[in-house]
Amino acid sequence: MCFGMKKGEAVAVFKTLPGQKIARLELGGVLNTPQEKIFIAAGSEIRGFTKRGKQFLSFETNLTESIKAMHISGSDLFLSASYIYNHYCDCKDQHYYLSGDKINDVICLPVERLPRITPVLACQDRVLRVLQGSDVIYETEVPGPPTVLALHNGNGGDSGEDLLYGTSDGKLGLIQITTSKPIHKWEIRNEKKRGGILCVDSFDIVGDGVKDLLVGRDDGLVEVYSFDNANEPVLRFDQMLSESITSIQGGCIGKDGYDEIVVSTYSGWVTGLTTEPIHKESGPGEELKINQEMQNKISSLRVELEQLQYKVLQEREKYQQSSQSSKAKSAVPSVSINDKFTLNKDDASYSLILEVQTAIDNVLIQSDVPIDLLDVDKNSAVVSFSSCDSESNDNFLLATYRCQANTTRLELKIRSIEGQYGTLQAYVTPRIQPKTCQALQYLIKPLSLHQRTHFIDHDRPMNTLTLTGQFSFAEVHSWVVFCLPEVPEKPPAGECVTFYFQNTFLDTQLESTYRKKLFEKILSETYMKKTSKFIEIKDLIKWSNIFYSHQ
Repeated sequence: MCFGMKKGEAVAVFKTLPGQKIARLELGGVLNTPQEKIFIAAGSEIRGFTKRGKQFLSFETNLTESIKAMHISGSDLFLSASYIYNHYCDCKDQHYYLSGDKINDVICLPVERLPRITPVLACQDRVLRVLQGSDVIYETEVPGPPTVLALHNGNGGDSGEDLLYGTSDGKLGLIQITTSKPIHKWEIRNEKKRGGILCVDSFDIVGDGVKDLLVGRDDGLVEVYSFDNANEPVLRFDQMLSESITSIQGGCIGKDGYDEIVVSTYSGWVTGLTTEPIHKESGPGEELKINQEMQNKISSLRVELEQLQYKVLQEREKYQQSSQSSKAKSAVPSVSINDKFTLNKDDASYSLILEVQTAIDNVLIQSDVPIDLLDVDKNSAVVSFSSCDSESNDNFLLATYRCQANTTRLELKIRSIEGQYGTLQAYVTPRIQPKTCQALQYLIKPLSLHQRTHFIDHDRPMNTLTLTGQFSFAEVHSWVVFCLPEVPEKPPAGECVTFYFQNTFLDTQLESTYRKKLFEKILSETYMKKTSKFIEIKDLIKWSNIFYSHQ
């Protein structure tokens, strides 16, 4: 749906027919011209529309996974699914890359300013992968799992190579992507424990001639950062909304002469924050008058509110009448739940965030493994605990959170005990009719307080455990996935794989290294040479090891 503003009211410009869920929307067009063409990604298909709503492109990519991220640069199309990256030029396949971990976002440095095409992938394993064609030039680690990428100032900054990134644990940074190595310029730590970053934009909202940084977080916080004389970001404004911010953009939309920040939220609201003064002060004895335009706007809002209340009342009465009929059939409403279960490094606890598109009635938490529920300042729900039969070893925790009216987002904090593993279940009941509940499951792994890292101190004393046996590379990887968090489900490519972890509670280190078996390859070569000697499998199996090093 595309809409514009006319006399302070939202007016629809065009609507498309209902279809698959739209995963991404980007603006594009000919380079060095206004980017006025609309591109959307739904499933594995890309569609393009003009600003008047006429469809000019329908491109089926035939990807085996649904598209998660997209970037448009002239005639170049950069797409990524969960693990697959593709580059198309004029809808023709150019390059392909299979990532070892999930891809959260994709972007390309401005081709109109640089003599090369440089795509960058934001991957879940805390790494930005810089590509050239189908190959990785280099990787650079960032302080958290990157969720969003954006060009600094919208054009890559002075060099055209400056890239902004935001992480799921609320950190924000600027990095220069050169041809040979990355240069980290600055980083904003999340010292106030705010939400993860979902969207970033650059726009001069302050009006000083320098573009500011607009940031939207998953806890509903909107932030505006300006830059000081040393080009370091400084927080200027912030505004808290009740839902996670899914998109943010700066511009002049509602009234000429007053810039605005437009954001969209998880449940579909579009909200504007304006620079227009909305507070008027009067001295003692002075009468504060409201102009006719504001009076008309207030009146129209009251009329619209009364109409919505009347429609809701009518639908409720209709539902009550139909539900009492003997021929009535009750359909289970489909409610989408946005959830996130992440480990916080600072306090060695897990954060469980549940967000629903309608109000939450209650949430039931059940666990078959001992865990502790910690207090959360943002949580206004009333919690009650039920007694559990821990002797059965399948029910150690049973807690109910009863939410306040119009609560659509609930945040919980959980601390697990390493060595004990099981399943945490959340039963979410929205405030809708008929009453329904959705069950969500989260795995608590044996080494649940370990967090993925890319470097460890090899000078510290280590204990080493070596396992040797007749097991495949995939089997070994499944063991590591079962024991440790933040490990990709698919076995990585290559003959040898090494993962590093750090314990967030004890600050210990863990190194896991395992290799593929080599005897199959050597046996095949032996048969091809028609040698009479047979290689003993027992000797060759020794080359297939898994090493666990733990301080």
